[in-house]
Amino acid sequence: MSGHSKWSTIKRAKGANDAKRGQAFTKASKLITIAARDGASPDTNFKLRLAVEAARSINMPKDNIERAIARAIGGEGSKPLEESVYEGYGPSGVALLIEVVTDNKMRTAADIRSLLDKSGGHLAGLGSVAYNFKSIGAISVNISGKDPDELFLLAADSGAEDIESHEGESTVFCKSDDLVKVKEAISTAGYEITSAEIIKEATNTIKITDESKAKSVLSLLEKLEDSDDVQKVYANFDIPSDVLEKITL
Repeated sequence: MSGHSKWSTIKRAKGANDAKRGQAFTKASKLITIAARDGASPDTNFKLRLAVEAARSINMPKDNIERAIARAIGGEGSKPLEESVYEGYGPSGVALLIEVVTDNKMRTAADIRSLLDKSGGHLAGLGSVAYNFKSIGAISVNISGKDPDELFLLAADSGAEDIESHEGESTVFCKSDDLVKVKEAISTAGYEITSAEIIKEATNTIKITDESKAKSVLSLLEKLEDSDDVQKVYANFDIPSDVLEKITL
C-alpha cells in the first residue's frame, strides 16, 4: 500500500498539533452535501452513510451534519458544489490523483495548477494518470486492547485482501464491492470502526530514496491537502521506511 497508506502514517505521526478542526469540518460538510444529492437518508444512500460516518469520526456536531444534508435538498441557499478529479505529476514524476469538491472549478483548477507548477510538476490530461490507480475499500479499526491476529483472521474470512496495523489502529483493505460486507462483519464482531471509505491504490509505484526529493513530494501533498476544496490526494510514491523516519522526525 504505497503512497496513500504511507502518507496516512506520516500524518498520524505528525500528531494532533497539525490538525485543523475547522477545515476538516468544512471538507466533511462538502462531502455530505454532495453525497446527499442521491438521497437524504444514510440508511438507503451508502455514499451518504460513509460521508456521515467520516464526519462523526472527527466529532463533527450533529447540527453541522444536518445542515450539510439540508443544503443538498434545498434547505439552505449556497453556491452549487461540484465534484471533480484532477490528474497531474509532482516532483520525481510522482503520479497524482486529486479529488475536489468546489463551488468554483476555475479557481480550484488555478490553485492546483499553481501548486504543481511551483513544485516542479504539472497538471495532466484526463486519463493520463488514472490508470496508475484502482479503487479499493479501506476500513480503519480501533484495536486498542485487542489481539490484531484475531482481526486479521476475521477480516480474511469476510473477504478482506490485506491489513496494516499502526499504534492501536488497523486498516483493513478489500475490494470496493466488498466494503459493506467486510465492514459489517468487523462491526458485528465487536470492533470499533473509525472510518470506512473507498480509496485509490497505486498499481504502479515510483521508489524515492533521495531525502530531498522525498521531502519535496511530501511537502506538495501537504500543500494540496491544505486547500479547503481538496478532499483526497492519492500518489504513487514509494519512500522506504528508513528515509521516511529521517525526514519526518
